Amino acid sequence: MRVALFITCVNDTLFPGTGQAVVTLLRRLGCDVEFPQAQTCCGQMHVNTGYPAEGRRLARHFVDVFASYDAVIAPSGSCAAMVREQYPRLARARTPATAAAGVSFADEVAEMVPKVYDLSEFLIDVLGVTDVGAYFPHRVTYHPTCHSLRGLHLGDRPTRLLEQVKGLELVPLPGADECCGFGGTFAVKNPAISAAMCSDKVSNVAATGAEVLCAADNSCLMHIGGTLKRQRTGVRIMHLAEILATTEVVR
Repeated sequence: MRVALFITCVNDTLFPGTGQAVVTLLRRLGCDVEFPQAQTCCGQMHVNTGYPAEGRRLARHFVDVFASYDAVIAPSGSCAAMVREQYPRLARARTPATAAAGVSFADEVAEMVPKVYDLSEFLIDVLGVTDVGAYFPHRVTYHPTCHSLRGLHLGDRPTRLLEQVKGLELVPLPGADECCGFGGTFAVKNPAISAAMCSDKVSNVAATGAEVLCAADNSCLMHIGGTLKRQRTGVRIMHLAEILATTEVVR
């Protein structure tokens, strides 16, 4: 398959290793992975803060960049959910360019949306694999981020993949379905509430005795990881892709 990596802003800026892990893993599984240089933000922060016109322009650009690929993999539950949930709403209004061509933007989005996947969805639903040949001999707990859980409805796909990693001990996270408090601009607008929610999440993580907290969204991991570090828990954070791409002992 001809697959594109949609790295997303947070990963491109702060967690480039996650994108590299996705490429390493997919190429190991036989996929032809490309990184379109013209890609930009998905427009989530614009739409969420009341700028739908700006978000629509970015959605238009996203479709132009990725339309030719068989699949688009986004290592971010929130950004993948943005494309799949918000783009159809943004696309209902016809633009001058699409109207002149006689094709509605909504039609283009409808064709694009089914090709956008979270990594765990693509591995299990498209490639049909759960054992990706990973080796990670550590005690791990998994946090299902809000967009992954409620937007993409990933269910147990991530944990099914983790259960097949050689050497990995997966331990359940108490209150796993509770928000960590990040919520994008929510953490900025409501810092006290956000910090309290994150403190509860960190207490639950520490109770597992895990060495590593895993999730499919680095924005949430960044938020939780900051509190984990400040409280000196010794627990480190890793994106699901980084664990699945690992084939030797990580010290």
